[in-house]
Amino acid sequence: MRLLHRPWAVLAATALLASCGAKPVPAPPPPPVVVAQPLQRQVEDWDDFVGQFESPQSVDVRPRVSGYVTAVGFRDGQNVVRGQLLFQIDARPYQAAYDQAKAQTAHAAAALADAKVELQRSQALLAARATSQQDVDTRLAAEHTAEADVAAAQASERTAALNLSFTRVTSPISGRASDAKSLPGNLVTQDTTVLTSVVSLDPIRFRFTGPEAQFLKYKRQSLLDGDAQPPVQIRLQDEPDYRWEGRLTFVDNAFDTSSGVISAYAIVGNPGAVLVPGMFGHMRLLGSRPYMGLLVPDQAIVTDQSREVVYVLTADNKVAAHAVDVGPVVDGLRVIRSGIAPTDRVIIDGVQNAHPGKPVTPRPGQITPQADTHEAPTSPASSSATFAVAP
Repeated sequence: MRLLHRPWAVLAATALLASCGAKPVPAPPPPPVVVAQPLQRQVEDWDDFVGQFESPQSVDVRPRVSGYVTAVGFRDGQNVVRGQLLFQIDARPYQAAYDQAKAQTAHAAAALADAKVELQRSQALLAARATSQQDVDTRLAAEHTAEADVAAAQASERTAALNLSFTRVTSPISGRASDAKSLPGNLVTQDTTVLTSVVSLDPIRFRFTGPEAQFLKYKRQSLLDGDAQPPVQIRLQDEPDYRWEGRLTFVDNAFDTSSGVISAYAIVGNPGAVLVPGMFGHMRLLGSRPYMGLLVPDQAIVTDQSREVVYVLTADNKVAAHAVDVGPVVDGLRVIRSGIAPTDRVIIDGVQNAHPGKPVTPRPGQITPQADTHEAPTSPASSSATFAVAP
């Protein structure tokens, strides 16, 4: 019988022979990742607050006598020192009153001197039996009256001298003056008219409030006991760094019952008077004593539903997810409070290639702190940390 050759049969036979000699395709290697042991460093936690600067001393300058202003002794906004002349009130009426009081004192002194002479004369006559005891007693009473008149006149003189001195309105404190509210020619009223205000600026206060939970944390760590004054660091709205340093010096003695917070303030040096009362700032307060922390890059932390995990390699290079308790960020690294050990190999790069239970190809890396980006955040973090400085 004659066999019929078809083209498709030839092709099928050729493919069958080729498949008999082909090699299987190898499986791809496990995905690469970079691993490193957590960085161990001494760190300190800081708690962040928003507060406002205020002057430790602020005085509304008012006249202590009434009269017309004749001169202003400062420029608006000038720095003044205690005792510096700010306003001069017309002193002529008070000078006249002082001169009159001095004259009354001299008149009373002359009357007292005459009373003393009359008393001595009367006593001599009594010794010679030339006058009566009644006359001596009358002269003695007159001397006492004259002494009282002198004391009253001297008191009036001192009052007049004080009123005369009050025509010179001086600064009660050193600081920066506001503008002059009354100019020469204006009539000012005793203890009523506000002439200007003076605030002290160096040092300056930074006032803020804190919740009960943080207050208790500080108390349990003895950070507020006795004369303890924890350090604070402050940055202004447009500053990337916490460049202003001070000390927490006051914590109020009671919580505000309506808001549940307690008021406190820190004293901050203010050379050059850059900080002005009323300005807002972001402050961080030392919130812990130095402790040994484990740090990993922030990108090594993965959010798994309601928890945060870090991928760690097992001995056979498989991925294991460890739930961690994270702390603040310090120089780009996240503090891990619990969940990993110092010897664990943590995946710090290639996290997207890691899947729990799957093998990976590890490559050794190193965890190093990153410098700040020097970009001012729009709002403060709830907490932060810094590396502790060795004593």
